[in-house]
Amino acid sequence: DAAKNRAAMNPTNTVFDAKRLIGRRWSDSATQSDMKHFPFGVIQKDGDRPSIRVTFKGEEKDFFPEEISAMILTKMKEVAEAFLGKDVPSAVITVPAYFNDSQRASTKDAGAICGLNVLRIINEPTAA
Repeated sequence: DAAKNRAAMNPTNTVFDAKRLIGRRWSDSATQSDMKHFPFGVIQKDGDRPSIRVTFKGEEKDFFPEEISAMILTKMKEVAEAFLGKDVPSAVITVPAYFNDSQRASTKDAGAICGLNVLRIINEPTAA
């Protein structure tokens, strides 16, 4: 609920659906189509990569989708560690069944960014 309230108050700085951009190229038609529905900025960076632009404390910051996913995974890791009372060094991460190899590799990179040893990437329907 807090995120939904924040999105209503500050839509250009509330990032969601970063997984729609992960592992894709800026020039990809799906990226261009998805960008039309985002209230936050998406720019081209490092060649043909999409990057999410937000303003934080009056300063513009750019984040690749992998970095956004890493932030989410970091929070999930912290919650798991608090619940278990011990370090969580490894994880199995689920992705939508339609993800291609590039999207899967980028998701694995997001896990590495937050310090996780990603044991495996599996399809969400398989995990259920």
